Amino acid sequence: MISCVDMPAKPAPLMDLSKIDLNALAAKFKESKHKNTDLEVLKAAIRAQLQKLIRLNKTRADFAQTFEELIESYNSGSRNIEELFEELLKLSRNLSEEQQRHVREKMTEEELIIFDILTRPAPELSADERAEVKKVSRELLNKLKLLLVLNWRQKSSARSQLKLAIEDVLDAGLPRAYDKPLYAQKCSALFEHVFESYPERDAGVYAATG
Repeated sequence: MISCVDMPAKPAPLMDLSKIDLNALAAKFKESKHKNTDLEVLKAAIRAQLQKLIRLNKTRADFAQTFEELIESYNSGSRNIEELFEELLKLSRNLSEEQQRHVREKMTEEELIIFDILTRPAPELSADERAEVKKVSRELLNKLKLLLVLNWRQKSSARSQLKLAIEDVLDAGLPRAYDKPLYAQKCSALFEHVFESYPERDAGVYAATG
């Protein structure tokens, strides 16, 4: 029989950054006598949030790069623990804003990733052009979902139909800011996104997000 002493300690639950008052957390950290522990808790929470956000939208990888650069700056001695904690809190605020961006853009997460692929890192768009690209993103998602037949990734005809649908919708709906090379690049990036994100018709990274 295993005694209570031999039982491994249960890991503390991850802090949910979206439900935390970051100003209060900053104030608490200033008075804390366990700053290394507090820092590790915040880092773990940010890593979890990053993993979730990037899983839904790979164009958010810049946030992960910023996070790693901050950690590296601390490890190399160019930032002290108070400075790192403050920078990580700023990043946390940015992540919380990013998590709600689809609401501000009046899009679902599924529509937003298509929009982001079409607009990041180029081209520069006017407000009217952005509205056109949003319309294209919604139209394309609706069309693609009709083409995600059973085992579509294993069927060359289904893959061809999908590629053609992407090309047709983008060709008809994208504004003039997209030249031929950029159009081709976006078509390829969108097909790769669909291939990776929708292994089956009703399965994928967005199945649980609704």
